[in-house]
Amino acid sequence: MARRKLSSQQQARISRRQRQEVLRGRIDDGENFPDGPRLRGIVTCNFGQQLEVKATDTEHSGQLFRCFQRSNLPPLVSGDRVVFTCGGGGTNHERAEVADGVVIPDGVVIGQEPRTNVFSRPAADGQLKPVAANIDLVLVVLAPSPRPFLNMLDRYLVAIEHLGLRPLIVINKSDLVAAKSLPVLDTVGELYPRLGYTPVTVSAKQGPGLDELQSRLLGKTTVIVGQSGVGKSSLINALSRESTARVGALSTAADKGTHTTTAARLFHLAGFDLIDSPGIREFGLWHIAPKDLLTGFVEFRPFLGRCRFRDCSHQGEPDCALQQAVAAGEIARSRLDSYFQILGSLASS
Repeated sequence: MARRKLSSQQQARISRRQRQEVLRGRIDDGENFPDGPRLRGIVTCNFGQQLEVKATDTEHSGQLFRCFQRSNLPPLVSGDRVVFTCGGGGTNHERAEVADGVVIPDGVVIGQEPRTNVFSRPAADGQLKPVAANIDLVLVVLAPSPRPFLNMLDRYLVAIEHLGLRPLIVINKSDLVAAKSLPVLDTVGELYPRLGYTPVTVSAKQGPGLDELQSRLLGKTTVIVGQSGVGKSSLINALSRESTARVGALSTAADKGTHTTTAARLFHLAGFDLIDSPGIREFGLWHIAPKDLLTGFVEFRPFLGRCRFRDCSHQGEPDCALQQAVAAGEIARSRLDSYFQILGSLASS
């Protein structure tokens, strides 16, 4: 007999009932769980076979636990809120029991709280890969080196807009901005605030701008994205006032950063959480349908549907609303060119 497909409402009711049963200790599906209390926590890192979970319950608040994951749960990511059982005290790294160089888990994640959102990026197989969950802000980090590209920034912004999340552009390594004299960074500072993306310029190495950035992050859970080498880990260390994240050197041969972050990790800092993500040199958008790409450019939205022809390609047709907006200075030519470049990459993928 074929398995009956459940509606989204039925699935939500089952999930709610399961979470209540987990918290009340009533669930038993044949899996052996540690004989300990059921706690709430937040996933700080996924190591593949194991999860690192920070307890949020008052009694164990801030304590770290290494956990296995219950088999019927979906893949969990940094920022996921979960229910877990533990067999003893948290590992807290220094007290972790280790065998053959591997930390032995002392808990099992047995339930997942509903996600408010999830930040995903396209993987090599064309599928969307979750990176972080339950976030308020996406920090897009640029720097004079490695050299930034407006089209890559636009790819990030389009992806973030389609996920329904809020972006914040950060220009790091401000001590190098004058020396590099890159027109692209001037464009970011002049054009993008008019689109609602006002950047913050900082120097993780020397300190200017960090106070303003910290004030924008207070009370939020933020995921940091950007090319390898732009200083994401250095920013986290500067904001935490200590060496929290591992920092790598810049590859001078190709002016590209080395990947020092291999898995997304959540850092709990004073008044806010930051999730560091693996460096992304190219951010594909093949998961977005070409017809939906236009809405990812926020300044295009007021002009959509106003062209003479319904199937207008915005490249040469008469009475094209987007081209007229460019001519009137309401849309920057560089942004429309960026749209066509991304559209071309979607057609060839």
